[in-house]
Amino acid sequence: MVSMNQVSFQTEPDRYRHWALRFEGPVAYLVLDVDEHGAIAPGYELKLNSYDLGVDIELYDAVQRLRFEHPEIRAVVVTSGKEKVFCAGANIRMLATATHEQKVNFCKFTNETRNGIEDAQEFSGLPFLAAVNGSAAGGGYELALACDWITLVDDNSSTVALPELPLLGVLPGTGGLTRLVDKRCVRRDLADVFATRAEGVRGRTAVAWKLVDEVVPPRQFEQSVRDRALAAAAASTRPAGEGIALPPLDAYRYVAVAVDGNTATITLRGPDDPAPADAAEQHARGAGGWLLRLLRELDDAILHLRTNQPEVGTWLLRSEGEAAGVLAHERVALEGDDWLSTEIRLYAKRVAKRLDVTSRSLIALIEPGSCFAGFLLDLALACDRQYMLDDPERANTITLSPANFGPLPMGSGLTRLAARFHEDVGHLAGELGRPLEPKDAVELGLVTAAPDDLDWDEELRIVLEERAAFSPDALTGMEANIRFSGPETTETKVFGRLSAWQNWIFTRPNAVGERGALRRYGTGQRPEFDRKRV
Repeated sequence: MVSMNQVSFQTEPDRYRHWALRFEGPVAYLVLDVDEHGAIAPGYELKLNSYDLGVDIELYDAVQRLRFEHPEIRAVVVTSGKEKVFCAGANIRMLATATHEQKVNFCKFTNETRNGIEDAQEFSGLPFLAAVNGSAAGGGYELALACDWITLVDDNSSTVALPELPLLGVLPGTGGLTRLVDKRCVRRDLADVFATRAEGVRGRTAVAWKLVDEVVPPRQFEQSVRDRALAAAAASTRPAGEGIALPPLDAYRYVAVAVDGNTATITLRGPDDPAPADAAEQHARGAGGWLLRLLRELDDAILHLRTNQPEVGTWLLRSEGEAAGVLAHERVALEGDDWLSTEIRLYAKRVAKRLDVTSRSLIALIEPGSCFAGFLLDLALACDRQYMLDDPERANTITLSPANFGPLPMGSGLTRLAARFHEDVGHLAGELGRPLEPKDAVELGLVTAAPDDLDWDEELRIVLEERAAFSPDALTGMEANIRFSGPETTETKVFGRLSAWQNWIFTRPNAVGERGALRRYGTGQRPEFDRKRV
């Protein structure tokens, strides 16, 4: 995986090599049938429905299309197209040969994709059911864990397992341990036994331990899954509607990315057309509407920079345009109760969360001509610092909107304002919709500093030179700790506790050393461990 070329996160169903979408009335079947010769990089084969980043890029695309292109679908079945195997999880040879940053970014993206599945279930009324028609190990079982319901075939051989610790010397990388105890409420002692039992658990024991919801004999399996999916579809609360197409992003229109050395500047452009009058007009514009188009471009830009340019450690976030236009466009999505408005709001939340968990130094630059209002202001608040130019000769304002007070929570469940002010946002009660100048923004605590035009360039130079001089590892740790104040949730555990430990384990010789478990897996040689506990 080290020699992997630039990764593109854009695909479409006609180009899938590993997934197939099938529709039966209100139910969609998402079938994993991995092309073992279709790895995203040379050096390994994707046997036993194992996956790499390329497989998960297709999964992410499929989930997005189910949400935006197919509102008529009211339940999704995730299953395998291969006999006797559901999914063997992340490909071991891929992990063994990947660089450290490739492994960590891969785990982060798979986590975000599973969280998107759970988000669809909780907020879009789109239940996912895992039809585990063969053994599911590691990330394969973690894929099932993301679903609302797990049906395991009872064929005396198929198991669910999390074998990473006993076989590879690492942790389940996609939230498996957390979802066991937090989501499925598996008893902690049984979770301990399960996570150290390489062969896994099958049949009635898997049900008794709450690892799966039911087991069904092979002859009844397909019909049982179909009946349960139809029942879930009938109970779905998903609003009806006509889908919109998600065409390829041939070029960015509202996002610009410029890289200079260790710094990337991401510029968000405000709308260049009037806001839609209502939800019907928003639907007519489809994926070409400003907010949805901006979200898709920004999502793609974040993934591109994270994966393809890991050495670019500081991101500057800028904006250009009219705040009034931003607020007018977002108002339709915020106030609409139709399915498309709901999905745009939820997508905005997910994109902002992707920024939250990105291990880069994020600095918002608020300058005259910017349009940091509402959702765009929330992106600025996601940054580690916000600098606002105070120039008496040029107007420069930020504007709070309802988008900042509820619909775009972080993984902690708090809004970025609530996280910023430790849930004490009473002083902002009268500021909704009022353009706030630099002095107001500083007094309200909405920006870090407001240098004047004489000090602006020099202050930014010092900040950027400081950031470039610090240890990237220490910065990642500091930023991740500071960003997530407030309550801990399953999501913050996955991206905080799990990610931090996995990041550390991925550098340890017990896992990735020449004699480590990950390197020696499949060679017939036993790993040699440094027995000191750290």
